[in-house]
Amino acid sequence: MAGAAVSAALLTLAVAVSPAVADSTPSASPSEDSAAPTSAGTSFRTATEVDQGQRATASASMGDYLYWSFPADAGQRPTVRTTVKLPAAHAAATWQVDVYDGLRRRQACQYGAQTRTAAQSTQEAVSVELSCTLRTVRAWSEAWANDPLPGTYYVRLTVVGIEAGDLGLPVSAEVQVDSKDIGGAAAVDGALAEPLVPGIAVTAEDDDEESGTSVAALSSIEPDDGWASGWWSDRWVWTAVGGVLAALAGVAGYSLTRGVGRPSRVPPTV
Repeated sequence: MAGAAVSAALLTLAVAVSPAVADSTPSASPSEDSAAPTSAGTSFRTATEVDQGQRATASASMGDYLYWSFPADAGQRPTVRTTVKLPAAHAAATWQVDVYDGLRRRQACQYGAQTRTAAQSTQEAVSVELSCTLRTVRAWSEAWANDPLPGTYYVRLTVVGIEAGDLGLPVSAEVQVDSKDIGGAAAVDGALAEPLVPGIAVTAEDDDEESGTSVAALSSIEPDDGWASGWWSDRWVWTAVGGVLAALAGVAGYSLTRGVGRPSRVPPTV
């Protein structure tokens, strides 16, 4: 009886863990039909939209500000990786990558090389690799907090230390964003009514033909499977598993101790 109860508990645990483990893998690469962007915006309003898993490229000049945007949902921990390739002849230059949320609040990096300096070179081209891993995106937060929330995030890449003579030199940049799904460990009791997706995209379809003006629309960028509802997480699975294991433990304990009790009272002999 006890062995059967333990086997049932292990089977239940394995079934519950399977979806949780599957959800913890990094986000899948986008479909082959979606072409990776080959340019970058020059401001928040013109930021180039990038899906998670895509490797976007851009050609620019030293001194330019390069902007990309990507979606991040609750329970994800995004990591932004950028590479800047410098020409053969250049002085020392310091590059920096910053990440902002949908409210344009600068988000702190948990870890990663957010700023790096490329040494002076006169013979061969060099590259600078930067990275920034954000805190886990929360489904809800206090109004005064600076926690990352679901919505659009902006990546800004620029040089912060450069010789005046190097301004305008051609450079190329690459950026890629991947996320780790943290799951129920980051679940909170609350959710935003809407993700923080600013109205920044202006499309030709939204033009008002009568007035000749353009109407701002919400950004079209969002996760492949849509925005999470905010209430479901694998925390519910582990709660159910805990209840099942507690019930099975009670049954197993009863079966082991059923035959053990106080000794029966034997009447005294005369």
